[in-house]
Amino acid sequence: MMKLNKIFIPAAALVALPQMGMAQEAAAAGEAALHTKYILTSLLFLMGGFLVFWMAAGFAMLEAGLVRSKNVTMQLTKNMGLFGFAAIMYWLLGFNLMYPGDGWTITGVLGAFSPTSLEPVGLADTETALDYASVGSDFFFQLMFCATTASIVSGTMAERVKLWPFLLFVVVLTGVIYPIEASWQWGGGWLSEMGFSDFAGSTLVHAAGGFAALAGAIVLGPRIGKYNKDGKVVPIPGSNLALATLGTFILWLGWFGFNGGSQLAMGTIGDIADISRIFANTNMAAAAGAVAALILTQVMFGKVDLTMTLNGALAGLVSITAEPLAPSLFQALIIGGIGGVIVVFAVPMLDRMKIDDVVGAIPVHLIAGFWGTFIVAWTNADASFVTQIIGFAAIGGFVFVVSYVLFLIIKSTVGLRVGEEEEINGLDMAELGMEAYPEFSKG
Repeated sequence: MMKLNKIFIPAAALVALPQMGMAQEAAAAGEAALHTKYILTSLLFLMGGFLVFWMAAGFAMLEAGLVRSKNVTMQLTKNMGLFGFAAIMYWLLGFNLMYPGDGWTITGVLGAFSPTSLEPVGLADTETALDYASVGSDFFFQLMFCATTASIVSGTMAERVKLWPFLLFVVVLTGVIYPIEASWQWGGGWLSEMGFSDFAGSTLVHAAGGFAALAGAIVLGPRIGKYNKDGKVVPIPGSNLALATLGTFILWLGWFGFNGGSQLAMGTIGDIADISRIFANTNMAAAAGAVAALILTQVMFGKVDLTMTLNGALAGLVSITAEPLAPSLFQALIIGGIGGVIVVFAVPMLDRMKIDDVVGAIPVHLIAGFWGTFIVAWTNADASFVTQIIGFAAIGGFVFVVSYVLFLIIKSTVGLRVGEEEEINGLDMAELGMEAYPEFSKG
């Protein structure tokens, strides 16, 4: 018996060893899979983030091309300044307001007021598997969306707004206004609970920027000479359509990061398939928007309008941003094409209302943003047309009212608009004392 026991015990151990080894291998494989998902999703955020960052260059070039040469330096300065302030304010307040986690002070509305903290240096592998992506990559990616919202406002208010009052507005927009309204959806707030759907921000980013721009344009008033006494529109051509076209293509490229990165995961075959589908739909919508505007301006005006065509492509991109995953390529073509048509009709509509939008940002981002948000329910069975309208109206109303009041406060205190002489001579010399094209200065 004792001998048998001596033989039996080692035999049992030999049987158990392979099972223990298999369990350890399975655990190691599971841990490796978690680490792989963490690495790839973090990489998606970083790659998407620097593509969206490149959109800042696109906005700068588009605006520099569509303003007069005497205001180009001012537009470039505003774009540099707004991005810098957005980065600081989103760290200081915005990120934790938008994603408060357990720090809600008023559920669904306000979050914890505190700066963002990143992971410690050299975070252990065992800890990284606990979350789906690094905080640093998530913060970096979301910051770019915040800065994009401010860039939209810059172009509309061009050629007559003072630099520092504008940047003061940007501080509040990027630190408080945008994070609060975005938290209602992406931070698990009340719109998310209601079933509102906005995949990458047709409303949360683009229409929000458009509503802020609309408020600014109304408070500022039109540029001198834009509308004559009998109400007719006086065209004010931009200084460099080559730059405007370059800016549009840069924005088009950056949008692949904007929409593709919003998949928010790259750890499975399904995620990669979805990201590729998002890229294809995004591109199709932009192409359709450009072609629709190109053809429609030929039909309506007898000649193709390049600026309308550029904005048609951008409107197509905004239109597909609320739901770039679910549509077929044909549906993406329809969605983007209608976005391009919207621009052609919305630009003269704003002029009839005496709302001077220098670069056409309100038609592109606000009106096409509504279209893109509304039509989500066509391709996404989980969405409702009514809920989409409610979400758009709530975000639009909040952003417009707060922005309008803030612009009025700025106007009545430090002043918002430059003087008549400064506007006529150009903001480059009046505000900055330098010109973008000094060799072409008038004698």
